[in-house]
Amino acid sequence: MKNQNQIEKPIPEPEKNRTGIFDRTLKNLKGAWRGIADASYDATAAGARPDLPDGDIQTLKEQMRACLETRGGEVSARGRAAALGHVYLALDNTGRERFLSLLANDFDIDGAPVDAAIEEYNMAEGRDARCLAQAVLKKSLEAPRIKLLTQFNALPDGVKFLVDMRAELLAMNSEDPSLQGLEQELKSLLSTWFDVDFLELRRITWDNASAALLEKLIAYEAVHTIDGWDDLKNRLESDRRCFAYFHPRMPDEPLIFVEVALVHGLADNIQSLLDESMPVLDPQSVDTAIFYSISNAQKGLAGISFGNFLIKRVAENLSAEFKGLKRFATLSPVPGFMRWLNNTLAHGDPDLLTPGERKALSAAVGRSAGAKGTFKTLLENPEWPSDSTMSEALRAPLMRLCARYLIKEKGLNKRALDPVAHFHLTNGANMEKLNWRADLSARGVRNSASIMINYLYDLGRVEDNHETYTSSGKIKASSAVRGFLKG
Repeated sequence: MKNQNQIEKPIPEPEKNRTGIFDRTLKNLKGAWRGIADASYDATAAGARPDLPDGDIQTLKEQMRACLETRGGEVSARGRAAALGHVYLALDNTGRERFLSLLANDFDIDGAPVDAAIEEYNMAEGRDARCLAQAVLKKSLEAPRIKLLTQFNALPDGVKFLVDMRAELLAMNSEDPSLQGLEQELKSLLSTWFDVDFLELRRITWDNASAALLEKLIAYEAVHTIDGWDDLKNRLESDRRCFAYFHPRMPDEPLIFVEVALVHGLADNIQSLLDESMPVLDPQSVDTAIFYSISNAQKGLAGISFGNFLIKRVAENLSAEFKGLKRFATLSPVPGFMRWLNNTLAHGDPDLLTPGERKALSAAVGRSAGAKGTFKTLLENPEWPSDSTMSEALRAPLMRLCARYLIKEKGLNKRALDPVAHFHLTNGANMEKLNWRADLSARGVRNSASIMINYLYDLGRVEDNHETYTSSGKIKASSAVRGFLKG
């Protein structure tokens, strides 16, 4: 049984949030940069006024300007960048927002050189003159703050520093166009640095991973919470796989990771899949790989997609390792379903329930009318999954409406409204099977009404499916899934 093995790795009690890990990363970063910082940097003074009051703004502006100077060579430039980074790390949330606002507004593009370059370009005659004028114009459109940002890249853990800086910019959700521009410039830089060809795919096991890395898996898991070391060890057993992408400049920080279960047939609920008391299967005997959790570990890389490459590469690796594997599928949540359903109920939809569903709902609560109100009342009762009568009455309408939400409801550009559905459909998967009572956790009931879906990755058809979905919005779904639409 999976829980019979003693947990032998001598590691501390896990922290179940990102705060502790972030604090340690911050401390390590400060230590790494302390010896590089310019001799004029005063750590005590930088940390004494963490909210960056007005009196410190001019000094900081001069420090930023110094970083843009080329005097002193590369060593001096690194020292000035490290000192500036130290200032940022010493600030609180208010101070950091003021730091970023100064960087965004005072080191933005200067309009005068742009106007002059445009005029020069318009007046240029001949191919050579126009090419030269175009180069000058292009350079004038580069904000000085980009040079400041790239200087951090050369520092130890500087890439991680910039990833976290973008995460903080995103969390600010500012309407300031300059801050939005700074965030987009950071995204552009990071997209270049995090091209999938630069990334390393690594399998994480209980034995080959450090305690710190395992702790990060617990903290970063975003789909199904890892409940301590026993649960984590279960997910790393011989009939399980965990793969992650790493960047060479962030070797101890997973960027995105996927958890896989090697099983017989399609898994139809997460409770059994993660049950620590279940026997370990012989991975050579299984026929299906279930991708049951994909977690982005770095908030600062939001919008920079490499999850599709991760799934395909892992599938290829597993195919090479286990010749008996016939299917690659997910067991995925439907995270937007209940939000959509609640909005639909609030706005009213006379055709939301079929006559048969209305009758079953009324019978379940002993009432002859008001089925729509009964439906809403039952859904608001958090105990409905444990009540067999309520659960059975809700099953038919919820499965039908979930199929409608997944297949029929569209967002911008004909994309599937559900974000997880859009992700897998973009990657070339098709909707294979809807599963009732598949996730009975509080989050699973609250977000997905306990329903999960298997997306099937037919490796011979993923490219065609991808092209069909991205070009026309047409969704590939099995007859079993489409059958729920008929009610």
